Amino acid sequence: MGHSIALVTGATSGLGHAAARMFATEGSRAVIVTGRSLAGARETANLLAAETKTQVFEPLELDLNAPASVQSALAALVKRAQPIDFLLLNAGWIGGKERVLTAVGIEVTQAPLIGHHQLTVGLLRANLLSPNARIVIAGSEVARGDVPMFSFTDVAALAAAHYRGDRSAAVKALLRGGPTVKYEPNRAHADAKLIVAWWVAALARRLPPGMAVYAVSPGSTPGTMGLRNAGPALKWLMVPLMKLIPGMSQTPETAVHRYLQASEFGTDVSGQFFASAPKKFTGPMEAMRQPHLLDRANQEAAWQAIVEVSGVDLSSPTSLSPAS
Repeated sequence: MGHSIALVTGATSGLGHAAARMFATEGSRAVIVTGRSLAGARETANLLAAETKTQVFEPLELDLNAPASVQSALAALVKRAQPIDFLLLNAGWIGGKERVLTAVGIEVTQAPLIGHHQLTVGLLRANLLSPNARIVIAGSEVARGDVPMFSFTDVAALAAAHYRGDRSAAVKALLRGGPTVKYEPNRAHADAKLIVAWWVAALARRLPPGMAVYAVSPGSTPGTMGLRNAGPALKWLMVPLMKLIPGMSQTPETAVHRYLQASEFGTDVSGQFFASAPKKFTGPMEAMRQPHLLDRANQEAAWQAIVEVSGVDLSSPTSLSPAS
């Protein structure tokens, strides 16, 4: 990370804040920190500067739920005119009891990925990622399929039942919270993180040589604000238990070391999802090899659905207006 330029989404609290701080202490010469408002991003940059006694932090307004905000952020980065070496797509959201859609009709748990897709594609088109850039997006162990209380949707079955076998249409229904998808917060979270893993695999096949992308689970960190919208069973029963049981939780500082580790991975593992070992939530991470994660048909269906919902594709420049 020495002498590099990093951009961190969701840096105003939790893991994003801890990651930005760590990048500075590890020698990054610039760390761009994003917040939904410019005031929030500035406050974060000032706080991080005080914590690290460095002046490397630069605020950037970025609301991933709003295509216009993504477009404005990209314009600011174009004006800045310095390629990014490490793009950390950390921002995420766990939904509450009721389904909520963004102003542009995307289920809120899925919305960060759509905004991250728009941001990443915009940076690639503008040549604002360095030739050997590394892209990391936050994943989760729930995508493995072995976490109690978290199960994901069988996309192939959903496609067969409602969309004449069209898996892209099925993923699009998940992204938009369509009528064929019954909302349940834990399932929505698992679906979102599974689609993240598929998106990473599809993006890796489209990146220029030298660049690489990975999905990385930071592991179990219940001490952050990430679970503020979780249901009562998870928030008031499971989380306290996780903090008491050895191996079930870790500090944000330990978690973000995984991001730093991934920044040094090679192109030979680009497109892979890294997480704790199966049925574990902390400890050393490894590449996940579960068959549902490696299903290329689902990976490409997810990419196509994200392109349609976001209105942005690498191969055909368009505006950042969400597609119908």
